[in-house]
Parts: sequence; structure tokens; C-alpha cells
Amino acid sequence: MFFLVVSGILVGLVLASLAVGSRALSPLDVVSALFSDRQDAAGVIVHQLRLPRTLTAIFAGACLGVAGVLMRAATRNPLADPGLLGVNAGAALGVVVAIGFFGVATASGYVWFAFAGAAGASLLVHTAVRGERRDDTIGLVLAGVALSACLGAVVRIITLADDDTFESFRFWAVGSFERRDPDVALQLLPFAVVGLLLAVVVARGLDQLQLGADLARALGVSPPLVMIGSGVAITLLCAAATAAAGPLAFIGLLVAHAVRGAVGGSVRTSLPLAAVTGAALTLASDVLGRVIAPPGEVEAGIVAAFLGAPLLLWLILRKKRMP
Repeated sequence: MFFLVVSGILVGLVLASLAVGSRALSPLDVVSALFSDRQDAAGVIVHQLRLPRTLTAIFAGACLGVAGVLMRAATRNPLADPGLLGVNAGAALGVVVAIGFFGVATASGYVWFAFAGAAGASLLVHTAVRGERRDDTIGLVLAGVALSACLGAVVRIITLADDDTFESFRFWAVGSFERRDPDVALQLLPFAVVGLLLAVVVARGLDQLQLGADLARALGVSPPLVMIGSGVAITLLCAAATAAAGPLAFIGLLVAHAVRGAVGGSVRTSLPLAAVTGAALTLASDVLGRVIAPPGEVEAGIVAAFLGAPLLLWLILRKKRMP
């Protein structure tokens, strides 16, 4: 039921995304332009400007939603989020290095750098807390925040030293879907599909690991393989989303908590709902950013941060109050 409700909301957000902007379109114009090859102003706006950004927002949100559920299950950490744990910062560093040192200017080109940055950041964060309890929430978050700050400083050094790199990077860095190349999502789709398939494969193992490693082994699950598969899936999904849209903080965190509250902690049950919820939340952030500051807009990454920061603060305060 919850899945149908969120799917209906997503359909409504798609229509709103195609209609809302510096030039508003009526629902009739949107539907007519969407299902025809009209070459008038409405057709150009829908097909060339708003449809690509809408599809990219859905793509990025679905990836981050699934990654958020996987990361929470793999770390058993309610604060686990691709942005909060430094994964997005690592991907951002990879992108800026690709732009500044290798002259790469397309998503299909710098996605490999984003992959490398995301994987490296994830490895560093988990190495920093190795030997601690798996439920060491504060330690894991602090490691992620510290790494994000360090990588952010490196990014600023590179961009401030080269005006051309800064100009190419600054708009991408806030997390926006405006003026996205229509082929971006298609270029990154194979990587996201592999990540989603891996997520489906490891979902059963993650559910079994919630019962304990020993019992999971007795049920035929290999904890190391499950954790490696989860890490690869998270890296692929986060890197693809970040390469397409820029760093979008808190999307995975919000989705993981919303889905867990709706359907419980089963990863297998959560994955489809996480994809739809992540897409809806990301698209809602993009649409809201266009509504609150007409005729300009506030980037989706900024809106998502405003939505996610209060939840993060509430979770930290609740964690401190728990015995």
C-alpha cells in the first residue's frame, strides 16, 4: 500500500516537474507535449529542458535511496548516509581531479574518477573505525565528517588554483539538475543497473546478518562476501548518482528512515520502496527549489540539505538520550 502511495506521489511530482519553472505550463500542455512531437515552445521546454532533468533526478534519487538502505543495513548504523560518511565527498574529489588535471568534461568520462573517489573514501572511513563496535554510531559519523572536511579542503585548493576548473565544478558541486545533458543518465545507467542487481543479490544476506554472523553462516551466508558485495553496490550507486547530479546530502538517510518506518528492517522488502521514495524525495527537492525563489531557483542539493539536517540533529539527540 505504501509503495502504491509513494508511486502515485512520484507520478504527480513528474507532472509538476514538467510544468513548473520560469515559464509555467498547464497540465494539459504538459501531457500534450509529452506524448507528441510538438515543436512549439511547450514542446521544446518539456522535451529539451525539463524532461532530461526530471529523469536525471529520478535516476539519482533511486540510486541514493537504495544505497542508503544498504549502508544502514551493512553498518547497522541509523546515521549511515553516503554523504555523511564521506562517500559523496570522495566522489566529488574524483570529479574535480578529472576536470582539473585530465580535462575530462563529460559524465561518462569522470564517472570512473567518481567511482575511485567514492571507493577510497568508503575504505578510509571504515578503516578509521576498524576494531571498534559495528554499532559505534558516533565514531563512524565523526570519521566520515572528518574525511569530508579534509577532502572538501583539497577540492577547494584545486578549484581556487584554477579558474577554469572552478567554473566547471562550482555549479555541479551544489547538486543541481538544471541544464543537465539529456544523455547523462543513459551514460551512467549501466553502472547503476549493476549496483542495483548487486543490491538485490546481497539483500538476503544482509537480512540474515541481522540475526548475527554465526547464525548467518549456519544458514549458508558468507558475511565477508555479503559485505564486499554491499560495498561495491553502494560505491556504484553513489558514484553514478554523484557523477550525474553532484553531491546530494541526506537523501539516503531520509529514505532509509522513511522506508524502515513503513515496512520494517527487511532489506529485500525495502529495496523497491527505497528506489521509489528516493526518486520522489529528490524530485520533490528539485521542484520545491524552483517554486520558492521564482524566477530563479534553489538547487536541489541545498533543499535536500535543509530537509535532512533536522532529521540528523534529532537522531543524534535521541542517540545521546538512550541508555
